[in-house]
Amino acid sequence: MNIEGWINKYKNIVVEGPIGVGKTSLTKKIADKYQLTTVLEKAGENPFLKKFYTDSEKYALPTQLFFLFQRLDQLMELTQADLFETNIIADFMLEKDNIFAGITLNELEMSLYRKIYENQASQICTPDLVIYLQADPGTLIERIKKRGILMERDISIEYIVNLSNAYNKFFYSYEKSPVLIVNTTHLDPIHKPEDFDLLMNQLKMFKGRRAFFNAI
Repeated sequence: MNIEGWINKYKNIVVEGPIGVGKTSLTKKIADKYQLTTVLEKAGENPFLKKFYTDSEKYALPTQLFFLFQRLDQLMELTQADLFETNIIADFMLEKDNIFAGITLNELEMSLYRKIYENQASQICTPDLVIYLQADPGTLIERIKKRGILMERDISIEYIVNLSNAYNKFFYSYEKSPVLIVNTTHLDPIHKPEDFDLLMNQLKMFKGRRAFFNAI
């Protein structure tokens, strides 16, 4: 299989990972290289997100529910589309909402959230491949500061540590789709062409259900 062949094998690809790991940039770069259709998060459209970063307890539930329904709308469009006619790459999967909800909602809020989520999630198609990007929390904080989004300036290292741990725990047991787990702490596929080529080669060689790529 040549390097273009792996794209044809996986019609519905997702790039996932915690805040600051570079999933959106990588999604766009892969899409540009292989002429894929992108489905991107629209975090800026969430009217509660800025308030969540200043008062997480008060605004966690509306923030999470807005994201859930927004992502459901986006992914329902894909489910209804003919995936055999186009290759799609997204920078999120619906299950990420459960990851965030698990660290931001209290017990009563989580109970309500789960009822809504479980009622809707079965309608969404499963990705053919997930590229899960990791980085250590210190690296994530540096990247968040570097991109300079105003409402993210007060994100705490504690929140990033909890989020990274929640992502790792989720993907440790995730079995719905094949997963390539990529440690990007010492890998920069966005700004270094040689690192991007390394990652594309890993995807070319990927077989089975799970593999790890750690460039040191």
